[in-house]
Amino acid sequence: MEIEVIFQLFLAIFLGALIGLEREYKKKGAGLQTFSLVTLGSCLFTLLSLQFPNFSPIYIAIAIGFLGAGVIFQQSSGVVGLTTAAALWVSAAIGSAIGLKLYFLAIFSTLLTTLILTGFGLFEAKFLKKG
Repeated sequence: MEIEVIFQLFLAIFLGALIGLEREYKKKGAGLQTFSLVTLGSCLFTLLSLQFPNFSPIYIAIAIGFLGAGVIFQQSSGVVGLTTAAALWVSAAIGSAIGLKLYFLAIFSTLLTTLILTGFGLFEAKFLKKG
């Protein structure tokens, strides 16, 4: 069992890093380290909730809400940081899925998240931005 827990924690770091790399590439405030820590932390909280039934994983959602709010800013050009906040939220869910041993779901969700951040970002830049 301890080997699987170690695997889960490393998988959480790796999948969070994949999402964080895209954010680093776009020079966003939250990047490789932040996303790796969010998925690791949510995986760890989920593992704890499985061992201690009185511990609720709702704390993950509360903590991510505060973290996400910290990356959203109002500027003269508009609101920035919403995509990063949403990606942090998804990363927490990915970490929880790993903690619950739903590996395929976690990996596929990481793939979809990366696709959304890169593919939709390119689409928006090319076709939807007013300039």
